[in-house]
Amino acid sequence: MKITSISVQQNNPGRVNVAIDGSYSFSLTIPQLANYSLKVDQVLSGEKLELLKSESEFGKLYTRALDFCLIRPRSKKEVRDYLSRKAIDRRYKDRNSGELRTRPGISQSILDRVFTELVSKGYLDDVKFTKLWIENRNIKKGTSLRKLRSELIAKGVAGSIIDDQFSQSTRDDLSELQKVIRKKYYKYEDKQKLVQYLARNGFGYDDIKDTIKEFQSNLT
Repeated sequence: MKITSISVQQNNPGRVNVAIDGSYSFSLTIPQLANYSLKVDQVLSGEKLELLKSESEFGKLYTRALDFCLIRPRSKKEVRDYLSRKAIDRRYKDRNSGELRTRPGISQSILDRVFTELVSKGYLDDVKFTKLWIENRNIKKGTSLRKLRSELIAKGVAGSIIDDQFSQSTRDDLSELQKVIRKKYYKYEDKQKLVQYLARNGFGYDDIKDTIKEFQSNLT
């Protein structure tokens, strides 16, 4: 098996297509190409070809997973869930024949390798993620600490990490409640419905009554 061409992808100059015996076989990033010192007319063993195809899968998935992480901060659970979906076999229709075919999912070893690489590079860190979530989540609109905790638990963050970050945060339920009331007060003609809304969002009933009363007193 011989490499017959190496060409830069038109839509992605950071990757190259590698043809074996005249047909496209796999693609690699420029650093991967340099790392393996590949060149035209190089003969590859079956074992080396399989290794390069595996590296191709790793490189493509790592790039997609990195993009997923850079859209916004992600918890480790979010990324594990994202990667696990890549392990599922996919049914697709062949463009030429119209027949339904199956595209195998990515192997667990590659998924694990991508996850480990993201962690080692610092793109996945539940402590940093939790800190950012607490600092920035509904910071202007307000949200209860109970709701923040529930959201973080749903994202797979350990309770010990949440507790530690809450202890370092300046956010408190009273200030958050005041923000929400300022924003929502005039949207509810029936103030009992406002109370119910605030309770559903994790605020304590006594705090709600006292804060609404204080807000109303400042209106007069």
